[in-house]
Amino acid sequence: MTQTTLDINQPTRNTGATTIVTNLSPMQKRLVSLGILVSILLLVAIVNSTNWTQGILFIIGLALGTTLLYARFGFTSAFRRLTSVGNVQGLQAHMLMFAVSTTLFAIILSTGFSFTGVTPSGYVSPVGVSVLLGAFLFGIGMQLGNGCASGTLYNLGGGSSSMVITLVSFIAGSTLGAYHFSFWMEETPSLPAISLAESTNFGYLGAWFVQMLLFAMIYWITVQIAKKKNPPMMKPLPTTTGWKKVLRGSWPLFVAAVVLAVLNALTLTVRGTPWGITSAFALWGGKFLSATGVDVTSWGYFSGANGEALKTTVLADSTSVMNFGIMLGAFISASFQGTFKPRKIKLGVAGASILGGLLMGYGARLAFGCNIGAYFGGISSFSLHGWVWMIMAMLGTFLALFIRPLFGLKNPSSNDSFC
Repeated sequence: MTQTTLDINQPTRNTGATTIVTNLSPMQKRLVSLGILVSILLLVAIVNSTNWTQGILFIIGLALGTTLLYARFGFTSAFRRLTSVGNVQGLQAHMLMFAVSTTLFAIILSTGFSFTGVTPSGYVSPVGVSVLLGAFLFGIGMQLGNGCASGTLYNLGGGSSSMVITLVSFIAGSTLGAYHFSFWMEETPSLPAISLAESTNFGYLGAWFVQMLLFAMIYWITVQIAKKKNPPMMKPLPTTTGWKKVLRGSWPLFVAAVVLAVLNALTLTVRGTPWGITSAFALWGGKFLSATGVDVTSWGYFSGANGEALKTTVLADSTSVMNFGIMLGAFISASFQGTFKPRKIKLGVAGASILGGLLMGYGARLAFGCNIGAYFGGISSFSLHGWVWMIMAMLGTFLALFIRPLFGLKNPSSNDSFC
């Protein structure tokens, strides 16, 4: 998982390196300048129309997009590689990320530490039929759309043309989920929200210890899987040496895992809640329908704070400004690497992107979040629903392996040189 110098033609089945020193594409200087200029202008607009807290969250979003792009940090690909050929590199990175974020969250939530005076609270949601179905649908959707919530944003910023279709469909699905939200919350059975730290006698120290044991156990299991299956490794990303690798090269997967955990904890201390993505999609869809004359304020989802967000500028929504930052951060990073090269979209990929986006958007609303809000934020917040989300999304991923070929999408194979 650490950076190493390899021959580009060397087989990678028996190495865990995620970066490789080789020749890089020329930097796209004009695009870099454009991305930086747009980021500065948007930051000024955000601060002028709201406050510096929103501006800081936008900057955190830029850092998140940068980290995701430089490491090609995946949730979708990690689940797919595990279920298809037994490659565990992605899930191992997740466990490291969770170990760091859980530790930081435990300190922040137990002490009430905040940079802005807002009392921090984690993402702890009920576990019911909606979560079971929503996470399962999301697992299918992210494999068809070739990207989860974070993957959709950073791949779009990085130049993936199909992600335009995925994002639009994601917004549509999330809006539909908001329309049906009251039914799933009121008419389907559910357990209450359960926090391993606050709903038990564990406390934050005990809950931290329990989760660290779970992370260690899962990591040990992945090691055994790798020994038994000897799966093909991830294709190492091109990088360079020295300080240039920070902006021009690629980042090792484990480095990105730690950075993402720290940035999520920083988000918690700045806005009072962890990193999230998909609530903004429902807001964007709601605003669009409102502009066309649809009374979305009558929907149960758009009551309280969600309803108030409809009345104000989208720049006042912290999740939205962070999403903008993720896309711009990825765009600037891809331009530094010289890899921003949109391509034509194949018909099968377009169809999968539409269906995948719809399933992810709808599933995220039912499951109280996506791979970031429910999985990353939920588990880091000691919420039982985060663990349930992980299991159901993994099951959805397994089913999606049989659906992907119908759209011409290839699954990883044990015969591949790379996974």
